[in-house]
Amino acid sequence: MSMLKALRLAIACSVAKSVTAVVRGLKLSAGSVLAGAIARKIFPNVLPELFEQAKKGVILVVGTNGKTTTSLLIKAILTAQGYKIAHNATGANLINGLATALLERANLVGKLDIDYAILEVDENIVPILLKTCTPTHMVTLNLFRDQLDRYGEVDTISKRWQEAIAPLPTETTIIVNGDDPTLNHFGQQLSQTVKFFGLSEPDLYLDAIPHAVDSIYCPQCGASLNYKGVYLSHLGDYHCDSCGFSKNVLDIHSPDWGQILIGVYNKYNTLAAGLLAEDLGIHRDVIDEEIQNFKAAFGRAEELEVDGKAVRILLSKNPVGMNETIRAVTDLQKQGKTSTALVILNDRAPDGTDVSWIWDVDMEKITQFPGKIIISGDRTHDMALRLHYCQGNAQLAVETNLEKSIQMALDATPADQTLHILPTYSAMLEVRQILTGRKIL
Repeated sequence: MSMLKALRLAIACSVAKSVTAVVRGLKLSAGSVLAGAIARKIFPNVLPELFEQAKKGVILVVGTNGKTTTSLLIKAILTAQGYKIAHNATGANLINGLATALLERANLVGKLDIDYAILEVDENIVPILLKTCTPTHMVTLNLFRDQLDRYGEVDTISKRWQEAIAPLPTETTIIVNGDDPTLNHFGQQLSQTVKFFGLSEPDLYLDAIPHAVDSIYCPQCGASLNYKGVYLSHLGDYHCDSCGFSKNVLDIHSPDWGQILIGVYNKYNTLAAGLLAEDLGIHRDVIDEEIQNFKAAFGRAEELEVDGKAVRILLSKNPVGMNETIRAVTDLQKQGKTSTALVILNDRAPDGTDVSWIWDVDMEKITQFPGKIIISGDRTHDMALRLHYCQGNAQLAVETNLEKSIQMALDATPADQTLHILPTYSAMLEVRQILTGRKIL
């Protein structure tokens, strides 16, 4: 690095860190994106300069759902091996958030002492990021419809990813969810080292393909895929009778890691993290131990105790995600472990302003069991209308004030059961602040 670049980097880092310290000291915010925004204004090249200082490499985790949990699993496994890690633990996954995460570990002159940068990345900025970053590994989890007002359909994102990844060195390892037809096909086209993960558990097949399905057509020829069974949305065991395209042979599937976190979707997160760790040469025993000891990320099946009551927060930000959290809650309802749910729908920028996606969610499943469902959020009445049309057995209650709705839900939860809160993203941040008194972002 030239003297001028080194000086600009030092100025950018010291100013950004100083401002962030003041903001946090005054408790104005958590400052999870501010440092990156300031540093990039002063020195636009700050992010690639910091990336280059990761001694062993950069690991990017991308996809619609599961990024935070998977990246935290990877971090836990690598940290147990003694590696020094930089990670965007708050989930701030746009460019400024990534820069902030690296600045957090840098000193005042911009020197980083890390082995790996493990970063979850918003699916829409992958092409932008790869212009300035050459990762050693990329984990591609899934592609579902999410915030259509911002991102568009999954095929569009997949094509952008493929174009952006194509120039990467062949040594780059791409970890691909083989159960996702779009990603499976995408992985088969790459010249990089590609490894596939997925499930081989027919007992987990859904009874039918859900309404919130995104890709049941062959990505190679366009014909309808023949599914032996689906695990969630369009993820499953499939074959194209027209052109022969099929699910790739998996490098890892359904190991005996147990169900540490609730939900089939967390099996995928665990498999992805485990496959990446194995690719880095980490022994299965170490991976097993860290998975067994893993605690859920904020809002992702996170468990809290509030007023002596057990609370579990299940982020539900798109049709597939909400279908899976409903699936997890209804499984617990059948076991008598829960009878109360709080569903919160917001339509702010982090959530996506188009909430029509709630009509693609199989809400009928959560309302068919006796119990109480409290509805809240900026779009309380939209969600209340959706649930009203389910005509289920659940008792519905509407409360637009979030704090009051949380108290209602706690009061309705028996001492021996768990309250399940299903919020969209901005609502999850609000709920956690109310329950813990701390901001995440």
